[in-house]
Amino acid sequence: MKRWRRAHPRHARRTFLRAGVGAVSGLALAGCDNLSRSEWFPKVLDAATSVNAAIANVVGRRALAQEFSAEDRSPTFRSNGTADPATAQYAAWVASGFATYTLDVGGLCAHPQRLTLAQVRDLPSRTQITRHDCVEGWSAIAKWKGARLAALLDAVAVKPEARYVVFYCADPMSDDPTDLYYESIDLDDARHEQTILAYELNDAPLPVPNGAPIRLRVERQLGYKHAKYITGIEFVASFAAIGGGRGGYWEDQGYQWWAGI
Repeated sequence: MKRWRRAHPRHARRTFLRAGVGAVSGLALAGCDNLSRSEWFPKVLDAATSVNAAIANVVGRRALAQEFSAEDRSPTFRSNGTADPATAQYAAWVASGFATYTLDVGGLCAHPQRLTLAQVRDLPSRTQITRHDCVEGWSAIAKWKGARLAALLDAVAVKPEARYVVFYCADPMSDDPTDLYYESIDLDDARHEQTILAYELNDAPLPVPNGAPIRLRVERQLGYKHAKYITGIEFVASFAAIGGGRGGYWEDQGYQWWAGI
């Protein structure tokens, strides 16, 4: 006889979100762009916002995402979203092996910096094997190594009035070359132990389709929060004047801002 038990809050949240994305699989993984332009899907995600926030308060924002063993890794880790920014600037970075790449870090901090990839790699790092859950309905387990975002916050001395971290990316989202992907998280997630600027995937330099030279890993949120091709980081008190004012490219299309799993 099957015994039923009350779901753990974290499991309940994941079940709620998977119920929302389950219909996506029936659309043969149409992709984030097609989904965002539907009328129903952003509403499904947006409806989860208050539920997620309430459950997050119960579970605790500092709780760790599950980590796995090397044997658990998926055979491949597919590219979510853009597979290549295909701009002249990005092509030049690729041609140089990212030796000419720089990461601009500024906003509400005492010591703005422009970092090379080598300098990012010199920051205190973390290695973790975690599962990526995409809003399209697929997941994969991979090993990541990257600079702890908390270490960067300390290096630039983030000011007390800063509330959010905004990530600016190299990938255009339309024919307009200025329509670039962006995302944001709050300082709680930025200082989380598992939040890193990843530059390695499965013990190799991060490939172009997966966001080279660095991408965000914020392990307790859905995949669209994991910004790829990061070129700039800004600490802000509000993102009301950035993009559509909702904190991210997909959020401006109707997705929820805190996409916890």
